[in-house]
Amino acid sequence: MTRTAGRPRRPVPARRNTQLALGLAAGLLTALAPAPAQAAGQGGWTAKIRRTEYGVPHVLARDFGGLGYGYGYAFAQDNLCQLADQVVTLRGERSRWFGPDGRGVDRLGNLESDTYQQGVLRSGAVRRLLAQPAPLGPTGEARQLVDGYVAGYNRYLRDTGADRLPDPSCRGKGWVGPITADDLWNILFDVNTLAGTAKHSVATAVPGGATAASAAAGPAAGGTATWVRRAADSPDTGSNAWAVGRDAGRDGNGLLLANPHLKWAGAERFYQAQLTIPGVLDVAGAGLYGLPFLQIGHTKGLAWTHTTSYADHLTAYRLSLVPGDPTAYLVDGRAERMTAESVPVTVRAADGTLSTVDRTVYRSRHGYVLAEGWTGEHAYTLRDASADNLRSLNEWVAMGRSQNLDQLRQAQRTYQGAPWVYTTAVDSSGTVHFTDSSAVPHITDERRARCLVPNALADGVLDGSTTGCDPGSDPDALVPGVFGPANHPVLTRTDYVANANNGPYLTNADAPIAGLPAVYNGGPELASRPQLSLRMIADRRAGTDGLGAPGFTLDSLQAAMFGNRVQSAELDRDDAVVLCRAHPVLTATDGTRVDVRAGCDALAAWNTRADADSRGTVLWQEYRDALARTRTTAWQTVPYDPAQPLTTPRGIAADHPDAQRAFADAVRGLAARGLPVDAPIGRVQRWAGIPLHGCAGQHGCFNVLTAKADSGTGGGTYPADLLSIPHGSSFLMATELTDRGPRTRTLLTYGQSADPTSPHFTDQTRRYARKQWVTERFTEAEIRSAPGLTVTTLHR
Repeated sequence: MTRTAGRPRRPVPARRNTQLALGLAAGLLTALAPAPAQAAGQGGWTAKIRRTEYGVPHVLARDFGGLGYGYGYAFAQDNLCQLADQVVTLRGERSRWFGPDGRGVDRLGNLESDTYQQGVLRSGAVRRLLAQPAPLGPTGEARQLVDGYVAGYNRYLRDTGADRLPDPSCRGKGWVGPITADDLWNILFDVNTLAGTAKHSVATAVPGGATAASAAAGPAAGGTATWVRRAADSPDTGSNAWAVGRDAGRDGNGLLLANPHLKWAGAERFYQAQLTIPGVLDVAGAGLYGLPFLQIGHTKGLAWTHTTSYADHLTAYRLSLVPGDPTAYLVDGRAERMTAESVPVTVRAADGTLSTVDRTVYRSRHGYVLAEGWTGEHAYTLRDASADNLRSLNEWVAMGRSQNLDQLRQAQRTYQGAPWVYTTAVDSSGTVHFTDSSAVPHITDERRARCLVPNALADGVLDGSTTGCDPGSDPDALVPGVFGPANHPVLTRTDYVANANNGPYLTNADAPIAGLPAVYNGGPELASRPQLSLRMIADRRAGTDGLGAPGFTLDSLQAAMFGNRVQSAELDRDDAVVLCRAHPVLTATDGTRVDVRAGCDALAAWNTRADADSRGTVLWQEYRDALARTRTTAWQTVPYDPAQPLTTPRGIAADHPDAQRAFADAVRGLAARGLPVDAPIGRVQRWAGIPLHGCAGQHGCFNVLTAKADSGTGGGTYPADLLSIPHGSSFLMATELTDRGPRTRTLLTYGQSADPTSPHFTDQTRRYARKQWVTERFTEAEIRSAPGLTVTTLHR
């Protein structure tokens, strides 16, 4: 089916040849393009959107403005309501439209959210960054992408009309309207600071902290002085990433597994696409909602993914206040005054009337000042290493043009824009690469030891009364205060590199990255999921995992991903069975005697996997949660051993009272929920009624997925229950780089659309439930041969 939007043109008939297609693509665009006089800068954009199976758009354009135009239009077709909601949030207008007491998907109250966003807007940070030339500010290509994306979104809204939008989540709503380039840049800035002031501030610096809900009356009045966003209210970012080199691939090819873990609802969803400018750019993968480019993907010769960096991107300082003046502080013996800024937030009452609530935000030379710990003597403030970062879009665009690791490394050196992520990559030579090129504060171990404040509000707080504790700088860093590329953790090999939300130290079990500053959190001890990740790689290389002969292939890479192995069960399930066999009746924490024989039988029969029909996974998770609630590891039989980093700590002592009570509590817990002890996990975690495999990462599940039985009700923009939003495997990509080009399988677990009425809301969820991947269409011939191919042509 062919559709043309804009100037009427003759449909281009489908061709049936198998020629490799960049030249063909160029021909198509020549036929569709405006005359040369209509330059992109004058708005003469043309784009072609070809949709293949499961609604994946393949956007073809002559320039970056046209590419953004087509991408923005395609995204709006599927997810306009979600982006409109993001824009309301980033404009600080949730209280105006939804009232101050509501909550968004991030579970942050509307008034808290608005105060935060209004403070960001009033600070002028984004506008100052936009005013800078590249590489510090956006490149011309990045600006064109943003402008085109905005125009494409607005075009779809104008053509469709807010009252005729297909998604009932925002159809006819007053808060739906055109967006601006500033809106998109603000979204990018929000993403870049997700691991800083926008995420970890209270969790890393001030446990239990206040938010914008507390009126900022100032310290003298006894009110809350300022606010920060709580980590608990932000997405639990995480991922798995494997890059397999020629020495570990069975056919000598490089392979990549991308498996990011983010929320299934709200702004952290991924959108899958292919973006092509013939002769300039051809990249396929996925990008976060609201960003005009892909963050994870592959070209013909390169594939990469990201996982969350465990470095400390945020630094907390304790200020020494001027006696008698709680808004002034001393630096090197001289007084400096905090800046105080009034932040007005418009709120809507239940009767629809609007009023204004004023908050006051305080900043120090480092950044925002916290309410917690603000006394007559001290206050605490936060310094975010990404507070001056809009460079990420530059870097992602340059990565999307790269065909090998040298070009990828050059892109990262040039822009230094990775905000809070590791990069794991492989190229067609079969060479693999890992780096933490994110913005990390330049705090050496010597400076950290000298500047740590004893008895502070939290661990890791530095002395803010002297410039000698400010971050240092590297000569090759684009901005002051961060480590430069020469000091970034890097590992390049030809066997493998991997990350599963661990520090850089054991990126490869045979080649530790040692000697890193403590700020990179590069210690050797691993959590259970990264332990399992490295064990799975070793098992595949040895051929002992039941997936065929030694070495990785594309098929075995996919099978390993959905093997649903559980590290804690592989190490400890047998010990748990010994415990319950020896003690068939146990005493729960509240003193109740519990017959655990049926639960014991369920665990003994369990295959230790997290398949949807596995009977025992639910009970095991309940038991591990109960063990965690004991707040001790005295029940473990084998402590951590550096000589056994992938299998210690482990073991459950059958006679330990905590281990026994926890088992009784687990059995009782399932009974209280009305579940049998052998309930399959697909019974308790679903999306729109579809049973889901996978389990919680803290239990050592490689395929992370947590959900509730009613998850998916209400769609992906406004779920009926904010506590039921799944978290875990989202966009999956398995790529093999061959001499004939990339072979890729993908799966977007929640589909392309957050609209519950869309056919693409659950179509890929059903495939996920059946462990069925989607074969990517990358070449022009593959795209043109897609059954049910639809084509939309746009002109501006």
